[in-house]
This record gives sequence, structure tokens and C-alpha cells, in this order.
Amino acid sequence: MRTHDSATTPTAIAVTAPETRTAGASAPSLPGTAGATAVHRAPGAAGTTTARRTPAPDPRARGTLLAGLGVVAFSLTFPSTVWGLESFGPWSLVAVRSTLAALVAGVFLLAGRVPLPDRRHWAGLAVVAGGVVIGFPLLTSLALRTSTTSHAAVVVGLLPLTTAALAALRTGRRPSRTFWTAAVSGAVVVLGFTVVESGGGLSTGDLYLFGALLVCAAGYTEGGRLAALMPGWQVVGWALILCLPLMLAGSAVALSLEPVHLNVHGVVGLVWVAAGSTFFGLYVWYRGMAAIGIPKASQLQLAQPLLTLVWSVTLLGETLSPTAPVAAVAVLVCIAVTQRSKS
Repeated sequence: MRTHDSATTPTAIAVTAPETRTAGASAPSLPGTAGATAVHRAPGAAGTTTARRTPAPDPRARGTLLAGLGVVAFSLTFPSTVWGLESFGPWSLVAVRSTLAALVAGVFLLAGRVPLPDRRHWAGLAVVAGGVVIGFPLLTSLALRTSTTSHAAVVVGLLPLTTAALAALRTGRRPSRTFWTAAVSGAVVVLGFTVVESGGGLSTGDLYLFGALLVCAAGYTEGGRLAALMPGWQVVGWALILCLPLMLAGSAVALSLEPVHLNVHGVVGLVWVAAGSTFFGLYVWYRGMAAIGIPKASQLQLAQPLLTLVWSVTLLGETLSPTAPVAAVAVLVCIAVTQRSKS
């Protein structure tokens, strides 16, 4: 009888952790996810194994990153709108940008063979469409005819607080006192900074901006709720498709009534507000909001007006006040507090 050598070469065997069910336990992990355990056999120690489990990535970190990308995309909206207004009237710009964004969304929905949303979701999609696809772009475009981008940033400075307040009413969640203190403090810093920079006072443009604040906060809140029920990009896509018939008709009418003077700035601005702000920005924003919650995602937007001021200097040639870095540091501190507070 042949004798086999008991010594074996060191090997690593990937096995799936056995399925165990206990009260309150989640479903077993899929192959290749955190449920996979690496088992290493030491040389000369057959039967002795050492398990090493790879930690699963934190979905909150990914959600914060996605929401942050959305804020960067949104921060370019006002400078891009100013560029777009060099070639188009405000009604034409909003109608054409929404039409182009809807066509991009339609391509993605068709390519993915995405089924129609449930009937119970259409009312929420209408709120998203009215708030972030039509209402906010139209009202801010009208405001930017007479207001500077720094003055228009006041609406963005108040948007996180308004969104968090509407979310608390809509979803029943009650953020902690620390959260609200940091949120209000950040909003006060941003509001004070932008009002001082713009010289204060109320005008017709301010009324447009405050109207945009309310409709956008409502759209963000409803979109964040829907993004927990369906993929975020589908929320954006179906809201845009819902607006497409109206925007096609609006484009035809507005382009026939408002003059068009095409130039490079106008075309670049139109492309960005259509593909960047309206589709990509909302796509990553709603995905991030679904992962970390509406209140905490909304507080990331405290950095948006300060980013807008940076783009205003680099793209529009506006002069940046020396107080901007101080305000930026204060806002970042408020963001850090809201992200660490209990929501």
C-alpha cells in the first residue's frame, strides 16, 4: 500500500459562509459579497484554518460621495445658466434644456428596458418634475436676468434647511437638536455672506429666488423618498419624461417668440444645464440621498453657494471677496457636525 505524503503546499480556499438563520437576521449574502470568507491553511498544519473576512464597504460613505458629486454639478448651474442666457431667452433655455435632458433620460430608460413606474409613484414624480425640472430652472433663470450669481446663491444657502424641514414633515423623521443647531448655523452663515456680498435688499429677482427655493425643496424631498423605492436615476428619468410633451410644446413656442443669438458660451451653458445639472446631477444626488437620508444629504448643499462663487470668479470673471475663505471654513464645520449627528 502506497504511503501518501501528509505535507501539503500552502493554499487559500474561498468558501461561502454557511447559511444561518436567527431571529432578526438578514438574508444570506450573495456569492462574491461580504458573505465570502477567505480560509488559509498553514504549512504542516492540516485541518487548522484561519478565517479572514473582508469588511463590506460602508454605503454611507458611497452615498456621501454621490451626493457630493451632485452638489458640485449643481454649483455649476448658475454660471452655466448665465452663459446660456447669452444665446437664449429664459423661457427658451428652460424648455430646451428640459427637452434635451428628457431625451437623454429616454435613451437610458429604453436601453435598460425599464418598466413603467407603479401608478402610486406618478404623483410623487409630478412633484419632482414640477419642482426640480421646471420650477427651479425657470424661476432662477428669470432671477438671473437681473441678479448676479452671488446674489442668487442665497437661495442655495437656504435650500438645505428648507429641504430638511420639509423632509421632517413629509417622512416623519425628527433630526436631533445638534443637527438642527448646525443646520441653522450653516444657513445663517451662508445667508449672511451672500446678502452682504450682494448689498442686501429685496427685488423682483429675490421673489423669484424664494419661489425657486420652495419648489426645489419640495422636489428634493419627494425625489429622495422615491429614490428609496426605485433607483435614483429612474426617478430623474421618469420625471423628465413626464415633462417631455409640455417641454416640446414650450420649446416650439418660446423659440418662436424669443430671439436666439448662438455663441460658444450659450451652447456650452445649454449643454451643461441639460446633461450635467438636470440629468447627471440629479442622478447622483438622489442615489446619495437615498443612502444617507434627506436631512444629511441636504446639508452637503451648504457648500454649494461657495462653490458657485468659485465658478463665478473662474468662469464669469466676478471678483471674490476676501471673506469667502472664512465663510467656507464655517460652512464646512457645520457640514461636519450635521454629518456626525444623529438623524
